Amino acid sequence: MIVAAIHTALAMVEPTKALFAEHLPEVRLINIIDESLIQDVIRTGSVPPAVKKRLINYYYSAVDAGADIIFNTCSSVGEVASMAQQLVPIPLIKIDEAMAINAVSNENRIGVIATLVTTLGPTCRMIEAKADEIGKTITIVEGLANGAFQAIISGDKDSHDSIIMRTALELVDRCDAIVLAQGSMARMANAISEKTGKPVYSSPLSGVLSLKAFIEANYK
Repeated sequence: MIVAAIHTALAMVEPTKALFAEHLPEVRLINIIDESLIQDVIRTGSVPPAVKKRLINYYYSAVDAGADIIFNTCSSVGEVASMAQQLVPIPLIKIDEAMAINAVSNENRIGVIATLVTTLGPTCRMIEAKADEIGKTITIVEGLANGAFQAIISGDKDSHDSIIMRTALELVDRCDAIVLAQGSMARMANAISEKTGKPVYSSPLSGVLSLKAFIEANYK
């Protein structure tokens, strides 16, 4: 079994490898990384056609590399991944889809925090779509942790974490739970839950566990 993980941020590579080693040790993981994708998305404020084309080319490169499944780890390009699910000849699993399903299944007022506006929109739309699929009405409260992404790419983890925590505290009175839109924010989940007293949903672990369940259901 070969899984190709497509990354737009180097920060997601080691956490993904660690989760695979723990939960899917029998799977061969191929990491395809292109940080220019997310840089171009940030610069334009949306996913430009050239990024869509390059991303889909990476999906097909994963197929050419012999992958059985593609694992998309970037929420900012999640809508491209959803479209590509209908194009590529192998299954494509999105890292944040299980997180969204879990959140809408259990919560009514959901606070969504992102460090990039280009992630905030797609994540909120995905959560709304998952709620529609089960016929549930939810309320989404958006929180942009402005400056946190710039802090983390400059190596200032303390400022990154502080901005995210401040954003969570600003949302806490208006939501029943908090969703962390980017996988790179997942290490804050426990701290935010302890500080706010609210459930916190993040994507890396739930995404890998959903991938594991998919493999067990379809390949064994």
